[in-house]
Amino acid sequence: MYVVTASAGDQQAGCLVGFASQCSIDPPRFMVWISTANRTYGIARRASHLAVHVLRREQRRTAELFGGETGDDLDKFDRVDWWAGEGATPVLADCPAWFVGRVRGLVEGDGDHVGFMLEPVRHGPPPGDGEGPALLRFSDIADISPGHPA
Repeated sequence: MYVVTASAGDQQAGCLVGFASQCSIDPPRFMVWISTANRTYGIARRASHLAVHVLRREQRRTAELFGGETGDDLDKFDRVDWWAGEGATPVLADCPAWFVGRVRGLVEGDGDHVGFMLEPVRHGPPPGDGEGPALLRFSDIADISPGHPA
């Protein structure tokens, strides 16, 4: 599971994302799919960059905040430590695995999500040697009620 954050003008947003993947090696590209029902979607459409944060299993609280609450009702960024990356994109301080990508294009399909193709421009430090922490998977958060209908 990922948290994707965006900034446009004086607005910030972030949401929990389950659909994301590397989609090109050369040039490097990554696609994230954001629900059109989310507040994040409207802000992401105006953003120059998005940040993608890989969640670890112990970050369920972060998943609950960004997946179970809506920015229509509260400022999620008042509840987490973050700093501004490229394009003023919020980067979550408690997520060591992250990157900021320049939005290179959109893929509008026939469903309820739109794909944002990203060109990575900055990333967190590489993971240490050995096996990394367990990642948060959909099965770990399936009981979180979405802030907006899926």
